[in-house]
Amino acid sequence: MKYDVIIIGAGLGGLTAGAKLAKEGKKVLVIEQHNRPGGCATTFRRGNFTLEVGLHEMDGPSPQDMKTRIFKDLDITGNVEFLHVPEFFRFINDRYSVTIPHQPEIAAERLSSLFPEESAGIKSYFDQILNAGKKPAGETEKDISTGEFLDSIINDEDLKLILLGNLGYFHDDPYTLSLRYYSLAQGSYYRNGASYIKGGSQKLSDHLAEFIKAHNGEVLLNNIVTNIRITGDRATGVICRRKNEKGSEGVEVFADEIVANNPIQNVIEIISPEYAGILENEFKDNRPGASLLTVYLGFSKPLRELGHSYYSTAVYDSSVKSQADIRGNNGDDYSRRSFIFVDYSQIDSELAPEGRSVGAVCCIDYLRDWEILKKNDYYDKKEKAASSFIARLDKIIPGIRNVIEYYEVGTPATVKRYTLNPEGAVYGFAQNPGRKITENLKTPANLTIASAWGRTGGGFSGVIIGGYLSAVSILRKSRTHPSV
Repeated sequence: MKYDVIIIGAGLGGLTAGAKLAKEGKKVLVIEQHNRPGGCATTFRRGNFTLEVGLHEMDGPSPQDMKTRIFKDLDITGNVEFLHVPEFFRFINDRYSVTIPHQPEIAAERLSSLFPEESAGIKSYFDQILNAGKKPAGETEKDISTGEFLDSIINDEDLKLILLGNLGYFHDDPYTLSLRYYSLAQGSYYRNGASYIKGGSQKLSDHLAEFIKAHNGEVLLNNIVTNIRITGDRATGVICRRKNEKGSEGVEVFADEIVANNPIQNVIEIISPEYAGILENEFKDNRPGASLLTVYLGFSKPLRELGHSYYSTAVYDSSVKSQADIRGNNGDDYSRRSFIFVDYSQIDSELAPEGRSVGAVCCIDYLRDWEILKKNDYYDKKEKAASSFIARLDKIIPGIRNVIEYYEVGTPATVKRYTLNPEGAVYGFAQNPGRKITENLKTPANLTIASAWGRTGGGFSGVIIGGYLSAVSILRKSRTHPSV
């Protein structure tokens, strides 16, 4: 079978690329190893509860947001409903409790009233993140770490921690997080607000998969690509097989273009040794980012009935006194590890029937601390993590323990099992200053990266925009689509 484009992986990047290419008349095949499309943009059912795998809030969409144009182009607008998230996040530690709104002017004013001596630094912070993409053409400056930048403009460590309340959306350490990347990503939340997909992120993934099929494309689930075929200096197709048929030879499928919606490390494992060596050398200095641990929670009532009124709460442990403590705390015991709690019942999420609700605790975690465990120790550690976070939540929201009907823990090993991401990384390569960035590989020239491991990085916005730009690049090469 011959296609114009084969896409390896049905994460949001692959689905967006496939939808755009199919709309423009390309014959598209998307091959996904999981039993549903979406990657981290999925949900799963447990009794009456629909549990969200990955989405807490997505920046935008807003009129000036590139995703708005993409959503219109792919008929997402009008078919997938985006619910406005009421505030950016609430930050609490043993010293402060402050709610950060999405409106930058209000956020700056609120923080300046708490830290009047830091007003100049607060202004510098918002100037940086709101104007990161507005430098004149050709003007460049050395990328530094976010931690280094904050140290240069602000003295109060608690203020730095508050500004970094949602750091886990991007990375695990402000001192190794690219200021350029952080500014663009964080600035989008302040410029464009944030939203949640009504019914869960699976709604978006399913729409894109159906859009591809409606435009004569195919989405093949429960299949895994075992080899990328190379002839001369071009990729000519792939070999794939049913995921559970490890001994089978597989089926060869041909295409003019290959899109890798999977980690570059996984591409290296299935491409010829010559190109594997080139890719290994090209990305040798890049490292996978951190993973996450999530405690999924189903409640017998909306938490508003317990007096809780916040959508997203960032909880920093009292042991974190400065931003220099963040990295170490991410490996601390779960009784002290900082976390974010999301209460989906604060919006009309449709993740639970009337009178019930769902939520999630999420913290930075690492595969290395889980893959060494024996089976019983693994399950014991999951139970201890859940117990620790539930006990801590009960101090913040008294009575929450008594309304928990269901809980389940997803670990970095869970992330790796369902996504095949190295180290269970959820955001692709760590966004360090000076990270090697690519979209189109030098060789083979017709292999394009459209995933969290590519040019635009991870997160819902990163992969949606990256997938769309990858499709546009392929269309430009084939001269069947005008410049965008």
